[in-house]
Amino acid sequence: MATVSIIPDELLTNKIYLIRGQKVMLDYDLAALYGVETKTLKQAVKRNVARFPDDFVFEMTRKEQVLFKSQIKETTNDNHGGARYLNFCFTEPGIAMLSSVLKSERAIQVNIQIIRIFIKIRHLLADHTEIRLEIEKIKKELSNQGKNMEVIFQYLDELSDKVDQPKQETTPRTRIGFKPDHY
Repeated sequence: MATVSIIPDELLTNKIYLIRGQKVMLDYDLAALYGVETKTLKQAVKRNVARFPDDFVFEMTRKEQVLFKSQIKETTNDNHGGARYLNFCFTEPGIAMLSSVLKSERAIQVNIQIIRIFIKIRHLLADHTEIRLEIEKIKKELSNQGKNMEVIFQYLDELSDKVDQPKQETTPRTRIGFKPDHY
């Protein structure tokens, strides 16, 4: 059964942030995507706290929130700078768990789409890592070739020094071999 994307993938991708070294989505973004109030989403999480361990959802510190808001305002026109409460940050498993507490059809469809976006990102990062490893391998090979070229140039310099030195006078050599009579 194919599902239809109800939100552009680019919009979802732009709502994924890196906080504490983890890819997360914020409570107010998820609430807007699910078509519920942020307060409703947070209440659902608090009522089902056993389903949301710290690696599924965590609350930003005040310092993190201020820093995050200042960075976001530089790049977007989001108007979430005056939030009185600290934001919840949902990791991929936390977003998947939201589908068990938010039961609307829209929430289910949006969750499926978000999880697919996270999978795409994971594949892109894996591809990026493979490319980076290949580049490192090529750099190492080029470095070795550079050392080999250095040795070759040293050898050529030594040969050129020998060629540039004046030849020592040698006594004429006596020819050997068949000598025809007419010489």
